[in-house]
Amino acid sequence: MTRVVALSGGVGGARLVRGLARVLPPERLTVVVNTGDDFEHWGLLICPDLDTVTYTLAGLSHEEQGWGLAGESFHALAAMRRLGQEDWFALGDADLATHLARTQAWRRGEPLHAITAALAAQLGVGPRLLPMSDEPCPTRVVTEAHGVLSFQQWLVRHRAPAVREILIPAPPPPAPGLLEALADAELVLVGPSNPYVSIDPILSRPGVRQQLAGKPVLALSPLVGGAAVKGPLAEMMLALTGAPASQEALVAHYGGLLTGLALPAGERCEAPLALLPTDTLMRNAADSERLARELLRFAERAS
Repeated sequence: MTRVVALSGGVGGARLVRGLARVLPPERLTVVVNTGDDFEHWGLLICPDLDTVTYTLAGLSHEEQGWGLAGESFHALAAMRRLGQEDWFALGDADLATHLARTQAWRRGEPLHAITAALAAQLGVGPRLLPMSDEPCPTRVVTEAHGVLSFQQWLVRHRAPAVREILIPAPPPPAPGLLEALADAELVLVGPSNPYVSIDPILSRPGVRQQLAGKPVLALSPLVGGAAVKGPLAEMMLALTGAPASQEALVAHYGGLLTGLALPAGERCEAPLALLPTDTLMRNAADSERLARELLRFAERAS
């Protein structure tokens, strides 16, 4: 079977990875996850995208909202609010255990890739999960109304105000094993994640784009009818490029990286690459598995 590396951000990427994990043996799937969203809150190291992917693969995620744990409670959050502490980022009670375990290991000097692997194993996740880097790579968002914000301040606290620029730190190297996984990959899949703040941070790690050169790289579009399936991508594309969101604009953003694109049935894309028109929405696990199978068959035909 094909050795696959999936590049993932949050909810959409996690749902595609869920489908891939249902059709590929664990040893054939490596998931590289954005960590530009990571930050410290209440003295804890929070890794939102890593947790979303981990919980989704473990079958523990909240299906409707796409993030967090199913059946979660928020007694600690309410107690912190009563004590006058910041409550804009909703950490659930069970979710806190993940952040406590991660932070304890981090303060012992364990690298993030090892911590991630240990947490995933404890939750029964089979595929290999890799953070894009062991070192902090905080994405910053330049806004019109609030100046420069950290990603979570922008997205969660201020509800994604208008963007002027995205700032991604270049120097931190990729996590150990990431470049080797890409070198060994027979197929790279780009999840339907926001290209600016979920996928670009991964592609910005030194050596990543070089490893992707010449490989089949297929993307699942996060756009339907010029709008994002989830999140403020369409508004970001217009603000950052001056042009409306479109499949062509998505392909152009990746700068020749993609060899194929899965896009909603009935939509067009004039870019010179292989196209897979299909139902791109992942409403449940069955949809995720269907899309994963279609993408793998598409990759075989395109090659």
